Amino acid sequence: MLGSSKLLATIPAVDIQRAEEFYTRVLGLSVAGKPLEGVLILEAGAGSQIMIYEREATKAEHTAATFLVNDLERVVKDLTAKGVQFEQYDFDEYQTDELGLAQMGSVKMAWLKDPEGNVLGLGSF
Repeated sequence: MLGSSKLLATIPAVDIQRAEEFYTRVLGLSVAGKPLEGVLILEAGAGSQIMIYEREATKAEHTAATFLVNDLERVVKDLTAKGVQFEQYDFDEYQTDELGLAQMGSVKMAWLKDPEGNVLGLGSF
């Protein structure tokens, strides 16, 4: 039923202008369409999008969206050079290295927080 439907990640932001600056200038996404009051739609690769909507502060302790990349180490290094700090985790099943990369079987992951505190993943599957 939904197998061929496009998926849109939805992420909250207290300050939508701050979120727009981070997602466009730091992560390199572009704004899609005309701006709406309190809503920002951003284009990522392969037709995927993120909708950021303005609301009061919330706290999610999970990954809100994951970007799939080909060269995870290069992307992490590039974002680190732009001032992004990657999360460090030490769980029983995996640990991150000094760059913030975790090897989980055949999957490699890294996590960062946007200025609103939302956890974003970077993955190489």
